[in-house]
Amino acid sequence: MAKPDHVLIVEDDNKTASLISLYLHREGFETSTAFDGVEALELFRQDNPAIVILDLMLPRLDGWEVCRRIREISNVPIVMLTARGEEFDRVLGLTIGADDYVVKPFSPRELVARIRAVLRRTTAAARDISSRLKVGGLILDIHKHEAAVENRRIVLTPSEFKLLRLLMNAPGRLFTREQLLDALYPLGEQVIDRVVDVHIGKLRQKVEQDPANPRYILTVRGFGYLLARGDQEDIPS
Repeated sequence: MAKPDHVLIVEDDNKTASLISLYLHREGFETSTAFDGVEALELFRQDNPAIVILDLMLPRLDGWEVCRRIREISNVPIVMLTARGEEFDRVLGLTIGADDYVVKPFSPRELVARIRAVLRRTTAAARDISSRLKVGGLILDIHKHEAAVENRRIVLTPSEFKLLRLLMNAPGRLFTREQLLDALYPLGEQVIDRVVDVHIGKLRQKVEQDPANPRYILTVRGFGYLLARGDQEDIPS
């Protein structure tokens, strides 16, 4: 079981790692620090943290690979740090499973605020996963198999319900078409390449006030889809 106040900091710059740790300790968090990717995976298994702060540019094993390997065994929240502001880096991080990103140089106070926001979202998602999900004006009742948007009931097909549930369980997280296909067809059924786009299009017709300019289900061109969470700027389509 994850330790609720433990943060694993993965950062090869000792000064930056110490600064992050100092601010987190002031806020009541416990921390451990890894200075390369291999050590990060070892400490992750050992410490079972509640959240991981992960630099991208690491010796021995880079941050993208560390994120992929953590995602193979855990849904722990991951906030990526990158010294580069290119959209590709941010999109790639979200694609492989990061929950948020912070571009260097950053304010330690902002990072702490992001950590708390991610922990609140993931804690709420874990609490609601067995009953009801709510993101903005969207509500999904898992037990009753009912959905509503802006207090208006909508009727979903099983595939649409499954897609919306997956997106609402992780608002702000980017899912590739392959990941959505795996969720829809876990037995590896043969389907046409663009079946996900068809389902997303029909889902938007039911969820969005203006499907041509969606507010909830956003496209990241060349990558996939995400559900807007509304608490920060999303990756532009």
